[in-house]
Amino acid sequence: MAKGTPHPVPLERSAKTGSLISMLKYVKQARAAFSMLNPDEVRKRAVRPLHIGLVATSGAGYAEMEDFLLPADLPREVRMLMMERIHRASEPVPPPQVDLVFYEHGIEAPEGTVGFNRLDPSETVASVLRQQEELTLALASQFPAFRKPVVDQIIHSVARENALFAVATALPNVVPNLIELPWAFGEFASDTAFLTANQVRMAFLISAAHGKEIGFAPQKMQIGSIVAGAFGWRAIARELAGKIPLGGGLIPKGAIAYAGTMVVGKGLEYFHKNNRHLPQEHHERVYRESLEKGRAVAESFDPNRP
Repeated sequence: MAKGTPHPVPLERSAKTGSLISMLKYVKQARAAFSMLNPDEVRKRAVRPLHIGLVATSGAGYAEMEDFLLPADLPREVRMLMMERIHRASEPVPPPQVDLVFYEHGIEAPEGTVGFNRLDPSETVASVLRQQEELTLALASQFPAFRKPVVDQIIHSVARENALFAVATALPNVVPNLIELPWAFGEFASDTAFLTANQVRMAFLISAAHGKEIGFAPQKMQIGSIVAGAFGWRAIARELAGKIPLGGGLIPKGAIAYAGTMVVGKGLEYFHKNNRHLPQEHHERVYRESLEKGRAVAESFDPNRP
């Protein structure tokens, strides 16, 4: 062998070294991604006290909107406390500055206020969320009528973000089919770090929307499940790969990122509502149902599509 020529590295040693480097790379990237998470900011947005004004022509009209905002099945102490933040226009003492004003059904609501639709309360919720994006987390945390729509919005938004990231970093010539999942390789470690960190951020938001404690310490079990499941739910993808045709190239990657994030989100929502984990058969059903939606989302991001 010529002087100065490097000695060939045994294949086994090279593979082990590559695996170690990939693992260290993932840990470094994961730490960087997690450092950008800020539960304090989420908490600040959620606990901001909201005050809501009501305008109606009768006591019954006021009571109807109050029941919409604070259902009668809430714990009595909670309902009484929150009623202090709802102000009737008929009150002799003017209320403090309010964040929202609801008008009784049938009364024209001036611009910047909300008309309550008793025939379709969900339309009222949707209207508020469109107009007051900065208040969505606080509304969900403090007023149950907004909780489910806001949580759905959070889950779908984060799932789309993860699908977009997966598509943006896809390498079609390296990912020919679903069996070779991109995050199984070291060079795709950043995908796993980003997707996992974003799911942890989603956990903070969902907990905040349910009025629960937020942060790494109080949510350590949830976060641990997300991190552990970063590879677990991909095993389901391998099982389903031959059964659910998604096409080739970058589409499977985005679809799986979307579906996996939906599973995590629905699991967190179920946990906060029922104080127990989503049953395994529900995991698989949500995953299957989300794959097709994820495929459509991924295709909408694909720059190669006509």
